[in-house]
Amino acid sequence: MKYEEALHQLETIVSKMEQGQYDIDELAEQLKNAQKLIKLCRDKLTKADSEIKKILQKEE
Repeated sequence: MKYEEALHQLETIVSKMEQGQYDIDELAEQLKNAQKLIKLCRDKLTKADSEIKKILQKEE
């Protein structure tokens, strides 16, 4: 899954939570999904940051 897609799904979950669109069972499941999406986004950002630093170090 691409970062943008994961972020969009996460934003959708948050929006629905804020609007109270989930019952308690759905809320628990969506919180689990949100945690997975947050981890995926964090991992992708960390990887991109590492790659950018490597590229910049090679140029110096």
